[in-house]
Amino acid sequence: MEQAYSNIMGWELGPDWTELTQECLLDIFSRLSLEERWTGPMFVCKTWMNACQDRSVNSVFDLEAKFQSLPGSISWWWGPEFGDKIDSVLRSVVDWSEGGLKEVRVRHCTNSSISYIAERCPNLEVLSVKYCPKVTDDSMLKIALMCPKLKELDISFSYKISCVCVDMVGKNCKNIQTFKRNLMDPAEVTRLERTSSVPSNYLKDPSIFLIYGNIDAHVIGKHMHQLKHLELRFSTLSNNGLAQLCEGCSNLEYLDLLGCSKLTNDGVINSISNLKHLKEIKKPSFPAFII
Repeated sequence: MEQAYSNIMGWELGPDWTELTQECLLDIFSRLSLEERWTGPMFVCKTWMNACQDRSVNSVFDLEAKFQSLPGSISWWWGPEFGDKIDSVLRSVVDWSEGGLKEVRVRHCTNSSISYIAERCPNLEVLSVKYCPKVTDDSMLKIALMCPKLKELDISFSYKISCVCVDMVGKNCKNIQTFKRNLMDPAEVTRLERTSSVPSNYLKDPSIFLIYGNIDAHVIGKHMHQLKHLELRFSTLSNNGLAQLCEGCSNLEYLDLLGCSKLTNDGVINSISNLKHLKEIKKPSFPAFII
């Protein structure tokens, strides 16, 4: 009757989305970003919400693209309320994944959510915790001990994570192929100090100046022999530290040393001479060049 009425009136009813099978819903939702799922399908009906919470669509938690698309100095990102919200969302995804979470790219989270991941997601392969002043060795040591399948780690601009953690990751995570330990450009620190967006206690944190580049280089060269991609922007490592690093990481294909002011051109050239697999390097004050 309904179909006949619609034909008489000259219009057709749209598809009945409630008839989609669970398999179809999961296939559709797996193609959406985390943000798209959280701001749309989850609020349509209970069936769709349950599909959004299925473990098969919650193996990746990636907010990096969203952070990159917005101004980097939004003040409320740095407040405790925002950190609590990020932690809450991340813990929910961990629960829905039922331990199957493999990739996490996030900013401004805290030790609480990182410890939660370490204790429940032993198959974690990718972790990026850039700009996380409340993530420290307390939670990252748990990651190193409980997530041995880790392949990629980015701790850039998270100054409370020390070389002790880097050492433990190197010893326990033998699959690490990408490691990023970038520090902030001093000029960027000065610029941000003139704004009210970023808390001064982050920019003036003495840990920023106590990250010893040569210790990191020693640990990386000693334990991360399988590394292929390494970023150490604005590190304080010296020529000797770089030589030691390159000797231990002979499989490097990409090396970023931009802003490493203690290095010299001759020192870099000598150190990388034995890196037979190196394809690209970014040297201090020099553009990238292809080998």
